[in-house]
Amino acid sequence: MWLGEQISERGIGNGISLIIYAGIVVGFPNAVVKTVLDWQTGALSPIVIGLLVILMLLVVAAIVYVERAQRKIPIQYARRVVGRRVYGGASTYLPLRVNTAGVIPVIFASSMLAIPQTIGSIAVFKDVGWVQDILHQLSYSAPLYNFSYAALIIFFSYFYVSIIFNPMDQADNMKKYGGFIPGIRPGKKTAEYIDGILTRLTFGGAVYLAAISVLPVLLISGLQVQQLPWIGSTLDAILPRFLTEGLNVKFFFGGTSLLIVVGVAMDTVQQIESQLIMRHYEGFMKGTRIRGRRS
Repeated sequence: MWLGEQISERGIGNGISLIIYAGIVVGFPNAVVKTVLDWQTGALSPIVIGLLVILMLLVVAAIVYVERAQRKIPIQYARRVVGRRVYGGASTYLPLRVNTAGVIPVIFASSMLAIPQTIGSIAVFKDVGWVQDILHQLSYSAPLYNFSYAALIIFFSYFYVSIIFNPMDQADNMKKYGGFIPGIRPGKKTAEYIDGILTRLTFGGAVYLAAISVLPVLLISGLQVQQLPWIGSTLDAILPRFLTEGLNVKFFFGGTSLLIVVGVAMDTVQQIESQLIMRHYEGFMKGTRIRGRRS
């Protein structure tokens, strides 16, 4: 924590996030080497590796697209005359991110699902049959675990957004400074309008987080629907094999790690460019200057 604060204070920010980012990225070369060895030994076919590379590129592109996606609500400020000066009259917008909650719902959901396993490890419950059966259904890659994981991510997405963003406060601040959304009455109607848009955006962001988080299970071991009682054998016969058995990929791909890596990289680049817009820094080589893309 101290080292992260020092990086944030003396660097460009995101100190703790950069430390986590480095800890995740450092394991990527080892995962690539293992995948190449599996290809050389025949454990993975070239077709599977090609599909894996394409899937990685598509997932990273989807994360970048969704993380930067915004819904811009237009806001008009009325003109006010104070003394001899005229204030307001400008047009702006309220940006609402599709993934407002970030990776917090994924962290909360994984922490909640770790509680039953912790309780089941207590000596008192190790010999209780029905407790162990429930823990088996809630083990990693089990169907009930995946379903509960996705459901908790969606729940915590709405829960966290409701905590960090209050539409009524936003509407009151807009009304206080003479701002309004064209066609919407200030006050309660504005708050209801913002809340409706935010609810739809949060649903899209929650489904996106759930899909990214469940993706590693599909790559490693599949959904394993045959473990479900009553309907498991039927689903196993209907669904394709890559969904039920996975692709047997041995390194972890997707989930919180990929979200953190892509998110921190984008935030760091954005902060560097914001500094470059304000001033030109000397480059690493003499006689050169690093310039921002928009400079």
